[in-house]
Amino acid sequence: MSDTNKKSVQKSTVQKKMVNESIASYEAVTMKKRRSAISIMGSLIGLVKPLLHIMLAAIILGTAGYLCAIFLTILAGQVIVHGVIAGGAGSIKTIITVMIIIAVLRGILHYAEQYCNHFIAFKLLAIIRHKVFAALRKLCPAKLEGRDKGNLISIITTDIELLEVFYAHTISPIAIATLTSVIMVFFIGRYHWMAGFLALAAYLIVGVVIPMWNGKRGSQMGMEFRTNFGELNSFVLDSLRGLDETIQYDQGEKRKEQMSERSRNLAEMQEKLSKMEGTQRSFTNLVILLASFGMLALTVWLYGKGEIGFEGILTCTIAMMGSFGPVVALSNLSNNLNQTLASGERVLSLLEETPMVEEISGNVDIRTDSDNEISNTSIVSENTDNDIRNQNNSPEKEKYILRGILTGRAKNSVNVFSGAEAQHVTFAYENETILDDYSLKLEPGKITGIHGASGSGKSTLLKLLMRFWDVNQGSVSVDGEDIRKIQTRHLRDMESYVTQETHLFHDSIANNIAVGSPGASREAIIEAAKKASIHDFIMKLPKGYDTEVGELGDTLSGGEKQRIGIARAFLHDSPLILMDEPTSNLDSLNEGIILKSLREASEKKTVILVSHRKSTMNIVDTVFEMKDGRIS
Repeated sequence: MSDTNKKSVQKSTVQKKMVNESIASYEAVTMKKRRSAISIMGSLIGLVKPLLHIMLAAIILGTAGYLCAIFLTILAGQVIVHGVIAGGAGSIKTIITVMIIIAVLRGILHYAEQYCNHFIAFKLLAIIRHKVFAALRKLCPAKLEGRDKGNLISIITTDIELLEVFYAHTISPIAIATLTSVIMVFFIGRYHWMAGFLALAAYLIVGVVIPMWNGKRGSQMGMEFRTNFGELNSFVLDSLRGLDETIQYDQGEKRKEQMSERSRNLAEMQEKLSKMEGTQRSFTNLVILLASFGMLALTVWLYGKGEIGFEGILTCTIAMMGSFGPVVALSNLSNNLNQTLASGERVLSLLEETPMVEEISGNVDIRTDSDNEISNTSIVSENTDNDIRNQNNSPEKEKYILRGILTGRAKNSVNVFSGAEAQHVTFAYENETILDDYSLKLEPGKITGIHGASGSGKSTLLKLLMRFWDVNQGSVSVDGEDIRKIQTRHLRDMESYVTQETHLFHDSIANNIAVGSPGASREAIIEAAKKASIHDFIMKLPKGYDTEVGELGDTLSGGEKQRIGIARAFLHDSPLILMDEPTSNLDSLNEGIILKSLREASEKKTVILVSHRKSTMNIVDTVFEMKDGRIS
């Protein structure tokens, strides 16, 4: 293997190692620094604040509903006491009427409680999804390169969905069980304090001790199950993407066996969790049975001592037997709570993960007078939209004024893009240096070519200019300002980036090109496609620009996808264009057409063109040779 290839492989390996180590919080958490169940629940409950009033309503409605169900059985006992034994026919009618009313109320209250809980759950799931995608955007690409995509998909889909159980069937049931138990302890305690104490002990054992015991036993297994589930997703996704290679090299049976083995392991873990659930249910039912008979024995003993009447025996026993519903529901939650909390931990770990490259946020409020002067510039909060009030400026002038403000160089005149520069840049993936004291100046309005073998650091340079990564030493500036001081969102507006592998979304060709400028007209999209030499190909398709691109762009060749990527860059219309091997998948004819279009379209643009092809360097104004992270 050549030194260049060795360096390329080594860089890739080291980069992946660094990324995996730096972002392993949601995976390593399974073994180290595990959060407690209380900590996870506290963090998840904190997200309920915007909907706290609805949650309180659900708790009140649920408590009232359970009390209706409990007192329905208690009133049945009162029918026996006052009707059968005492012979009060009038009392029986009154009690039965009350029972009917309570039964109807029970149904209404239960429905209202469930409606509130599920309203909260689905609202919060939408909020959490938004937060997760926002976190992923901030982590990308530095912390997501080389990351297990299957595990990410598992977090975004199944882990978040499992939180519905927590928000709809955990928070309010805990509060409902607590309130209901307190009320019943006082109700039973009215007859005798020993009966109230027995009820309290039974509620605590069923609703607290057993769930905590079960949770402690199964928390680790729950996390392992969720992690293995994510790994299985990754394996399936990887297998689907590599179907062609699997068929070509007759690896189908091997992949099938591996998938079956992973599925069996997952099924075994599920079976263990199910056995733990069965054990808990059996133990819970045993405690309830013992508590009910214990209450009967206690009240009979107290009756014999003359400290309680026959009504007390009947009422306390019935109340004890009929009041376990809330705490049993709470106990049963722990069966699924292990997986739910494991999912919550994975989601929270992702949300709390620190980006390797911190975004610079804040928006710009621009006010100009009639002489096109910038009279007031202020940075406002992150979540507000740009408020650009400039009635007298042309769109082009407004664009340059905005650019000047974003780079910190707003004056009483229009700012013109002044190029980009790397000064004494050193960058390393972990301990492997890729760029060493590297300097480069991109002249405005010129095409600068960087030529070199694979692994020499060319692509890394472009990623640093895009601020996908931060330099270890030195600085990178765009338009005269260090990119670490430019608002991230607007730095992206100032740059167009064509990667080696263009990703196409499952959408129409027109919409894929329009990614470069959302809301662009069809005419602008077509013009960009013409510049990228893809228009004629598109027009030959059955639906033209409305043709749907298959998943991962599989319906198009590598060259066609790359030209769509170039069209995006042209449509983006930024002053700085970064192109990483833009013609690597093109034949010599299309390469010539693209380069000619690039030359024509790059007037008044600053372009950096990275390629290992010498033919691509024919259009550049200045070419630099890169070797081992150095310019020669």
